[in-house]
Amino acid sequence: MEIRPAEPEDADDVLGVIRAAFGAEAAAHGDRVADLWADVRAGEHLLAERVALVEGRVVGHVGVSRCWVDARRELASACMLSPLSTAPQHQRSGIGTALVAAAVEAARGLGLPLLFLEGSPAFYGSRGFEPASTHGFEAPSRRVPAPAFQVVVLSDRPDWLTGRVVYPEVWWRHDSTGLRDPDLAAVEIALGLT
Repeated sequence: MEIRPAEPEDADDVLGVIRAAFGAEAAAHGDRVADLWADVRAGEHLLAERVALVEGRVVGHVGVSRCWVDARRELASACMLSPLSTAPQHQRSGIGTALVAAAVEAARGLGLPLLFLEGSPAFYGSRGFEPASTHGFEAPSRRVPAPAFQVVVLSDRPDWLTGRVVYPEVWWRHDSTGLRDPDLAAVEIALGLT
């Protein structure tokens, strides 16, 4: 397996991996996430993108894009990891873990203090992410279950750097912030929140 920065000629393969990974249960969901990522890539919010290759083929992808923390003192720049995608036939083989590590390394290289995500506390927690609320951060929407909203502190941050995380408009336009029922209810039950 090789992890490297995504190149322009990887674009179609990346979108295919996203569609396959997120569309395993519902093709429309995979299309929605792929459309979101195409718009993020076309806009001004993409900060880093990594791909995983097996035998020269793109089988995994992770993106890092811009977000902010609406702190009392100022709007502070941060970044978010999303989406993380592995082709279904390559899942549970370490590709996701390698891509998360590559995303953290890329985010650290940007000089931003924080990397946020929405995702499985078990998966991401074992890879260095912590509940964002323990550091004084609020999710951008009430539809993000608290245990799923996580952060890696990449560098020293001032004490005042706490508050609500703000996603770029493109995430809202694609309705890709948090979950909606029935998925939200199912995740809340799985996390023991209801």
